[in-house]
Amino acid sequence: MPPAQSPPHLRHPPFRDQLPAPIYFRLESMPENATYPVMQHPWGEFVYSFSGVTELRLAGQHLLAPPHMGFWIPPRVEHVGFNRRAAVHFSAYISEDLCAAMPERTCSLLVTPLLRAILDSLADSRFTNTEAQSRLLRVMVDEIAACTMADSFVPETSDARLAPVLEALRDAPADPRSTAQLARAFGMSERTLVRRCTQELGMSLSEWRQRVRVVRGISLLQDGASVESVALDLGYGTASAFIAMFRRITGSSPAQFIGR
Repeated sequence: MPPAQSPPHLRHPPFRDQLPAPIYFRLESMPENATYPVMQHPWGEFVYSFSGVTELRLAGQHLLAPPHMGFWIPPRVEHVGFNRRAAVHFSAYISEDLCAAMPERTCSLLVTPLLRAILDSLADSRFTNTEAQSRLLRVMVDEIAACTMADSFVPETSDARLAPVLEALRDAPADPRSTAQLARAFGMSERTLVRRCTQELGMSLSEWRQRVRVVRGISLLQDGASVESVALDLGYGTASAFIAMFRRITGSSPAQFIGR
């Protein structure tokens, strides 16, 4: 569960055992420090983040979805969703007989342009179960199945030596220490730290740190901070350096990404 400064806002899902239709959707505005109970349901679930960062924790995994990314959760997988800051997410519940083309494991998804357009149109709608809406939802399911999988935008680890390093950097994304300095501070060689990052995260520590900065930067920008102030808060000497990193990771400038 996420750390909390105050008791979390507990939200409950609308259904526990049966869906009202083969595909159901809803939009949920979550306050700061909100969580769902531990859940396990007989349908698949697609969660898409419109704003804020939505997090998902399950056995052996901790996934994060910044805006315009999503999660896929297969049927009967125990999980808990939460957010540390205010967030808006879209949830689609998909009956198991429509999940054959979906990923077999829980994962993050890079949303296609067509799927994003469908989700944007549904954000202004309520579930009606009309024939026209049902056809659109079937197209949505096909597009979810076509999304590129990613283990996590910012992967986590249970490695006892690496986890404290990641926790320190997540708490302080602007930490200026090099990989060698961090290794010494946490009692290991630089070579050991590099190897553990590659094995546990599937990427370098530098790449992981940049992704943490992207997630933090998105939240700050959505709160109204300027690109210049966010760059400084995250340890960049100039806004252009931050913009270049952000564009490399997301494919868009900060202004373009937030304005989507």
